[in-house]
Amino acid sequence: MSLAPPIGTQQAHDAPPADAKPAHELAQQAKQLNQRVTAEIARVVVGVEPVTQQLLIALLAGGHVLLEGVPGVAKTTLSKVFARILGCQYQRVQFTPDLLPSDVTGTSIFDRNANDFVLRKGPIFTQVLLADEINRAPAKTQAALLEAMQEYQVTVDGASLPLTLPFIVLATQNPVEQEGVYRLPEAQLDRFLLRIEMGYPGLKHEVNLLRLHSKPPAEVEPLFTPETILALQRKLPFVYGHDSLFEYIVNLADASRRHPDVALGASPRAALNLLRCARARAVLEGRHFFTHEDVQAVAYGVLGHRLILRPEAEIEGKYVADIVRDVLHSVPVLETV
Repeated sequence: MSLAPPIGTQQAHDAPPADAKPAHELAQQAKQLNQRVTAEIARVVVGVEPVTQQLLIALLAGGHVLLEGVPGVAKTTLSKVFARILGCQYQRVQFTPDLLPSDVTGTSIFDRNANDFVLRKGPIFTQVLLADEINRAPAKTQAALLEAMQEYQVTVDGASLPLTLPFIVLATQNPVEQEGVYRLPEAQLDRFLLRIEMGYPGLKHEVNLLRLHSKPPAEVEPLFTPETILALQRKLPFVYGHDSLFEYIVNLADASRRHPDVALGASPRAALNLLRCARARAVLEGRHFFTHEDVQAVAYGVLGHRLILRPEAEIEGKYVADIVRDVLHSVPVLETV
């Protein structure tokens, strides 16, 4: 989603700070990686360029992603391809109604040879975790991810064990209207940096999809290393933004809290995530500074799963996308020359 600024606003032309070298380097690297990753993914999955950019935004911002869409739109395939491109340790967990928390985090088992309990680590001890159909499992199992996603550690039998960085959760989810699914708790939804909706590819892309799958599947090559990812993430805070943009982000969050159709608005964490994603989007386009347009472009992905509508608004047929659109239109862009 990208909206033009309200009429009469002015753009900021303040010079960036003197220590902008890391941001310049990040912008050059990120733009090149954006082009290479998009081309590599297109060899396997067609028509997902906007989704690919949002995945890269989450990667640079150091957050987790929730991919949502009906069955058969290549959510799992895209997640697997993206995980391979990252060049990190990778594990996949198929969430089912009988999956236990210990199946994700691990448990201690008795080793007869050592005559002691030994920790058998679960699949969460990886760098890229694909949580496939996460809403197929009950809330207790879904909650097994909470500590790992927020604190980058796992507690098993009272012992806290750190995870290897970078740690990224790519979760896929079928819409709640489908049978046999559980709604994710709000606390867990808030741990996802972005929720990305995947729809049908469209006629042209679907024809290309049939052509693509008429040939042997392509093998993607890793384009990152763990060290590369961490280096890119460390440079992100250096991406410049005028002070008015910080006020703009806070005003967006505040407007969502005061919206008459919203029961729970954006938290301070949501405002921080807007800032991180706006910076990431800017460098993916080759800029060492971000603008209000970057904030607006990532607003739905960041806020869409965090806002809770009032029951009466849902009865009236309103959607969170409508609320985000209202908020973006209601908050003026206060930038000075």
